[in-house]
Amino acid sequence: MTEATAELLIRAAAVHTLVPGDPPHRAIAVAGGRITALSPAPDGLDTLIGPDTEVVDALDSTVLPAFDDTHAHLVLAALSVHGVPVHRARDLPGFLALIRERAARTPAGKWIHTTVNWQEVLLAEQRMPTIAELDAATAAHPVLVRRGAYNMVLNSAALRLAGITGTTEAPPGGVIERDEHGRLTGRLVNRAVELVERVLPRPTPAERIEGLRAASAAFAATGIGTVRDCLVPVEDLGVLDAARAEGALAVRVRALVSGFAVRTPEQVDALLDRMDGWREAGRDDNGLRLWGVKFGIDGGFEAGALEEPYQGRPCYHGRLLWEPAELLAAVDRVVGRGWRVGVHAWGDRGLRVLLDVFEQVSERRPGLPPGTLVVEHGGLARPAQRARAVALGVPVTVQHPLLHDGALAQRRAWGEERTAALFPLREWLDEGALLTGGSDFPVGPYGAMVSVWGMTTRGTVAGVVGPEHAIGRAEAVALHTVNAARLTGESAARGSLRPGALADLTVWPLDPLVCPADALRDLLPTRTIVGGLTTHLS
Repeated sequence: MTEATAELLIRAAAVHTLVPGDPPHRAIAVAGGRITALSPAPDGLDTLIGPDTEVVDALDSTVLPAFDDTHAHLVLAALSVHGVPVHRARDLPGFLALIRERAARTPAGKWIHTTVNWQEVLLAEQRMPTIAELDAATAAHPVLVRRGAYNMVLNSAALRLAGITGTTEAPPGGVIERDEHGRLTGRLVNRAVELVERVLPRPTPAERIEGLRAASAAFAATGIGTVRDCLVPVEDLGVLDAARAEGALAVRVRALVSGFAVRTPEQVDALLDRMDGWREAGRDDNGLRLWGVKFGIDGGFEAGALEEPYQGRPCYHGRLLWEPAELLAAVDRVVGRGWRVGVHAWGDRGLRVLLDVFEQVSERRPGLPPGTLVVEHGGLARPAQRARAVALGVPVTVQHPLLHDGALAQRRAWGEERTAALFPLREWLDEGALLTGGSDFPVGPYGAMVSVWGMTTRGTVAGVVGPEHAIGRAEAVALHTVNAARLTGESAARGSLRPGALADLTVWPLDPLVCPADALRDLLPTRTIVGGLTTHLS
C-alpha cells in the first residue's frame, strides 16, 4: 500500500466526529490504525481506495467514535463468564435449578460459582437464596453465589472450606450475616468476601485469557472500545498483559488497581512498589494502561454512608469503610508517587467525607495534574457537594445502568426521594463538572446505547426515576467519548473522529442522536473498530 491508500474506507449516512462545530461527514478513511481523512461526500475519499482497501458501504448507517465504559469490572466479568448463568433466572426455583443442573455434571468437591450480573429484586421472590436452599441444590459441591463485586451467598460446604464458623469475626469493613438466632445465613458483604477469595481455586492462565477474550468481545459487541476497569487485583496485571500479548483483548483497558485490601502505610507502599515496577518496565501502551488506584469509602446499595438514616431504620446511616485520616494518608501516598486515585462514594455522607479528604490532599500537594483525584459514582450528590467537587476540578464517573438495575433495591433502602436524586446529571453538567459515563457492570448492564437511553429517559426497573435529572442524547454520547478521553488524559488521541486520531469507531444501523427512543435502548452496532481493527461485526 502507498502512504495515501486507505486500509479501510466507510461510506455512511452520517459520520458524527464530535469535533465542536464540525458538521456530519459522509466518508471516513483509516490506515495504520489511525483516521487519515474525512469527507462530506460519500464518494469524496474514493481516490484513497487501493487493491487491498476494505470498502464498507453503509449508506443507511451512522458512524460515531467507539464508546468508553469509564467504570466497569472487566476482570470480574472474565472470571464469571463461564459461571452458572443465574442472571437468566426469573425466580428462585429456576435459579436453583440452574445450580442443580451444573452440579449434576460437575465432579463432587469441585467449586460451583455463578455469573455475577444479577439482582435479587428482579427475581419473583425479590430475595437471595438461603443457605438451606443452596445446600438442597447440592451438598456435594462448594457453591459460591456472587452478586456484583461485594456480595456473596455460600452453601455449607463453601463456608467450611473458607473456615467461616459461627464465631468467625468479619474483617474491618465487612459483614458476615447472621439471622435473628445468630446463625450464619451464608451471606458475606463487602470486605468479608476476602475470606472466600483467598481459598478459591485459581483458573489456569489459559482459562483466564480465554475469559478475557470472551468478556472483552462481549463489551465490543455493544459499541464499547475502551474499558476503565475499576477493580483489578495487582496480581492480575500479568494476566491482562498476557491477554494483550495474545491479542485476546477486544477493547482497550485502563486499569485501576484495587486498594480495597490495603490499610497500613506499609501495605500501600508495597502495592505502589509493584505498580512502579510496571511503570518502570514501560509496559503501558495504547491497548493496556495502568491508570491508578481504586479505593472505596462506603458500602454501596447496602451500606452507602448517608447523612440521614435509612428508610425504616432510624439508627442506621450506612458504613464508612475508612477512617478519614487513614484514607487521607493512603490517597496522599498514592498521588505522591505520581499515580491517580478513584474513590467509590455512593451516599451523601460518604461523598462529603471524601471531598474533605480530596481538599486536604489538594492543599498538601498544590499543582496536582487535572484528573488525579476522581469521584467514582458520587451517587447522592447534594448541591453543596457538587459545588465543592467542581471547585476542586474533580471529575465524576456516573453509571445509569447501575441505577437502572438497582432502583428497586435502593428505593427500599433509601426511599423514593433519595433514589430519584441519584446521579443528578443535568445539574452536574450545568454546574461545570467533568462527567463521564459507565455501567458498573456487573451491578448494571454494560452497553453504549443502553446507557445513553437511560441517561436521557431516566428509565429503570422501577419506572422513570428523577426525570428532571435527564440530559440530551448528544450530551450522553459525549460522556462516553469526548469526556471519557479527557478523564484518561487521551483527548489528543481518542474521543472524537479527526485525522491523526486513533481509529476507534462504531457503525450503527440507526442514528443514535435522532432515532426513536424506544429503538435506542436495544440498539447495537453492526461494527466496532479499535485501532483500525474490527473487534465486532454483525
